[in-house]
Amino acid sequence: MLKTYQEINEKIKKGQVVVVTAEEIIDLVAEKGTQWVAREIDVVTTATFGPMCSTGAFINFGHADPPIKMAKVWLNDVPAYTGIAAVDAYIGATELSETQGLSYGGAHVIEDLIMGKSVKLKAVAYGTDCYPRKDIETHITKDDINQAYLYNPRNSYQNYCVAVNSSDRTIFTYMGTLLPKIGNATYSSAGQLSPLLNDPYYRTIGIGTRIFLAGAIGYVAWEGTQHNPVQERAPHGIPMSSAGTLALIGDLKQMSTNYIRAANFYRYGTTIYVGVGIPIPILDEEMVEFVKVSDAEIYTTIIDYGVPRRSRPMLGKVSYGELRSGEITIKGKNVPTAPLSSYAKAREIANVLKSLIREGKFLLQEPIERLSLERTFKPLEISREGI
Repeated sequence: MLKTYQEINEKIKKGQVVVVTAEEIIDLVAEKGTQWVAREIDVVTTATFGPMCSTGAFINFGHADPPIKMAKVWLNDVPAYTGIAAVDAYIGATELSETQGLSYGGAHVIEDLIMGKSVKLKAVAYGTDCYPRKDIETHITKDDINQAYLYNPRNSYQNYCVAVNSSDRTIFTYMGTLLPKIGNATYSSAGQLSPLLNDPYYRTIGIGTRIFLAGAIGYVAWEGTQHNPVQERAPHGIPMSSAGTLALIGDLKQMSTNYIRAANFYRYGTTIYVGVGIPIPILDEEMVEFVKVSDAEIYTTIIDYGVPRRSRPMLGKVSYGELRSGEITIKGKNVPTAPLSSYAKAREIANVLKSLIREGKFLLQEPIERLSLERTFKPLEISREGI
């Protein structure tokens, strides 16, 4: 090993660290070679900015007088889960308003709180001797509440499929609106900038890794739900489909709506765009080989969402270079492509993280445990009683 985390952090503290983005490293390796880059470059910054439905926030409201054990809670008419403790709740990004339907949801509540807006809190309870109050209605801001932190069970997919629709009708999905007869193709990844595509075997991204999360300092808390690393992989280690995921945590009060935004997918519902930046230390030449990968070398799978079953047909593979060209070929047909994620925003985050590290404001944290390379995702099987 050429470098350690401790050595790189000492360079950061002394203002001597050399940092480039995952986009910049590609040409640098081509020009200078793997050995030179491994020796001279200390950190590569990666990033992504896209819709991440499996996102939400834990909130502690504090105790009223008389106190209440909240059994049901609504924030701007969006239900939040309360089966935790008396005045704790979790609001999920995709939960919908009971009065505004598909146009407003948990994602918008989270965005409103981050922006400092006032949010209506309504709660009801059954009443106990220690918590006699049975209802409450008030308004809160992020400054009024105690803890408010994002805890996202599944973010930053390592790779994700391209979505198309072979049916005869337009369908409305979490991959956006898909036109009939394979009239368009949508995808969602920062490709060569994306964190787990630059660390395919999770050497440096693991439990405890310090990250940039929506404008604040955050951490990898655990493997994400549906973490599924046992996949077909290219020779350089990158999986051809979803594979790894991350569970992330960070202080909502420190976040910025420059890097987290609520969104609506037409006739589908709400989601939230989350900006994630992760530094990758260049510990040795193997890490250089991983981070030098370009969009032309990263492939993903085309999936037919027009078939309404769990195991949807695969219609081929395509590189992110082809996807970003604006058009791909499927079954001899030229199909326009559109990203759901923002490459420009991912580039911005990678550069912000690069500046924070250069300025000594962001130290690297070695994982306390690596993510599993053996976990497999099991589908839900319906019992005979459930048929």
